[in-house]
Amino acid sequence: MQDLAAYSEMTIKQGSKSFAKAAMLFDRKTRQSVTMLYAWCRYCDDVIDGQTLGHGLQTLSLVQKVERLQLLQQETGRIVEGQSSDIPAFAALGHVVRKHGIAKRYLFELLEGFALDATEARFVTLNDTLHYCYHVAGVVGVMMAQIMGVKDQETVHRATDLGIAFQLTNIARDVVDDMRVGRCYLPQEWLLERNIPRDEIHLLQHRAGLHALACELVELAEQYYASARIGMSQLPWRCAWAVAGALLIYRDIGLQVRSADASAWDRRSEVSSRQKIWRLCQGGFVAVNAVRRKARVGLVPRAGLWTKTGVQVLVKK
Repeated sequence: MQDLAAYSEMTIKQGSKSFAKAAMLFDRKTRQSVTMLYAWCRYCDDVIDGQTLGHGLQTLSLVQKVERLQLLQQETGRIVEGQSSDIPAFAALGHVVRKHGIAKRYLFELLEGFALDATEARFVTLNDTLHYCYHVAGVVGVMMAQIMGVKDQETVHRATDLGIAFQLTNIARDVVDDMRVGRCYLPQEWLLERNIPRDEIHLLQHRAGLHALACELVELAEQYYASARIGMSQLPWRCAWAVAGALLIYRDIGLQVRSADASAWDRRSEVSSRQKIWRLCQGGFVAVNAVRRKARVGLVPRAGLWTKTGVQVLVKK
């Protein structure tokens, strides 16, 4: 167990510096489960992209990606059935599944998101993009919520909203880099409205129009961040603190993209170490105020936000 915990801590520190800092705020047991789940998510994502901890993208054929996806599905199925694995990321997943009763459905919904990447799916409408955001990030929010002890469906929706907000921010930040490797998560309808050919996104002549679309994504993400803030009130305060810290750090990335105008992609938008520390401190105040209020999340409607039907926490008996 100690080896798996150390492996998971190493993975999160190298795979996501922002989330790693926020995860330090969880209590020890929660942090261990959170980092183990992250290690599995990171591993699966890397396998599909041919990367190592999010770096060093390889050129893989469609056939290779599909074959890799099938192997991930098979190994995940073995874990759900209670079998062991020699792959550290899957061994860590097994621990989380046993401890928190994570349902097979959510594990495979995440893999469905990676399948959209593996099969080079196109996103025609905003609904298509939000569907993708749910499968690669929103469903992670569902599983994280279960680790944190959430049992009511309304709060689970708020956790999903945070994952979607994170992914919308990522899309806005990485839209040019993604296109360089043949990926575009912006709705094609949006591109048509701005007369931006999908295959020309990376060209400088389209930067002004592209920045306008990125700003629309950032504004959309703001709605999901606001919803997620309401859900914090139902979390234990240490969990709320970690979540608030992560929210504030990731939100800063989107705000940087929005304020950078057409130069947004001249360099990768990042949050400095000093700013991260400040946001984590600020997150403590946000969390304390949220938990003190204990707002009834059901009284604040999620009007207009994308919702995956049937999402709920399945409590282990």
